[in-house]
Amino acid sequence: MVLKRAQENTCSQEGMVSIVLEVTCSLVAWLFLYTCFCYWNKHRSYEWSCRLVTLLHGVIVTCLSGYVALLDGPWPLSHAGSPNKSLQIHVLSLTLGYFIFDLGWCLYFQTEGVLMLFHHTLSICGMIMVLGLGNSATEVNAVVFVSEITNPLLQTRWFLREMGCYHTFLGEMVDFFFVFLFLVLRIGVGALILYAMVTSPDPSWLLKAGGLAMYIVSLGFMVEICRFVRRKMMKKYHSWTSLRSKNAPMKTNGHLTAH
Repeated sequence: MVLKRAQENTCSQEGMVSIVLEVTCSLVAWLFLYTCFCYWNKHRSYEWSCRLVTLLHGVIVTCLSGYVALLDGPWPLSHAGSPNKSLQIHVLSLTLGYFIFDLGWCLYFQTEGVLMLFHHTLSICGMIMVLGLGNSATEVNAVVFVSEITNPLLQTRWFLREMGCYHTFLGEMVDFFFVFLFLVLRIGVGALILYAMVTSPDPSWLLKAGGLAMYIVSLGFMVEICRFVRRKMMKKYHSWTSLRSKNAPMKTNGHLTAH
């Protein structure tokens, strides 16, 4: 029995060393990619290169976490707290390395507000906890999927603004799908994942508290998005009414003015 426990502890330690090495390699890879983008885009800002990394991470991790959550399984809404699988660990390690890189970049350049920094800190702590405990990667991968699926659209919106192409049909479509996916997946499906975590007896209570905090952060982002949508709709309304008043025929002394 003692020998068996010693073997289990050794395997656990080897597994943690492997995870730490994988996360470190992920961090180095994202940092190297950022350095390459900076070299290739010398005429652009550092934020341009960082957002290219973010865009690439969003596309890759959305595909991987979506495959893990929807196809590879187990189903996150019914198996919250289940033991971590190899592919789940790889996806979380890849994402954790990116979040450490991005948090460091945001702190160095001071580009983000408190809400985004809090979001990154919670994400890092949550993934470290899941990788350390050896369970709950199922639901956390699902959270990564519903969170990251809107990120490529958010970065595309920024690039369109930088290139002067935001006020186009493409910009309108990007905004629409960003808001739609955020509300349906991050808020709607995110609530289902949180409910599954909270009601399941298997996940750690600390992880449940972290999941609740992450959802509150998402609600904070939702408030900002709703304000953005309101401002955009008001601008469109004022633009439409202004255009309508300009095109309307004016009357002078009971007669239509000449055009």
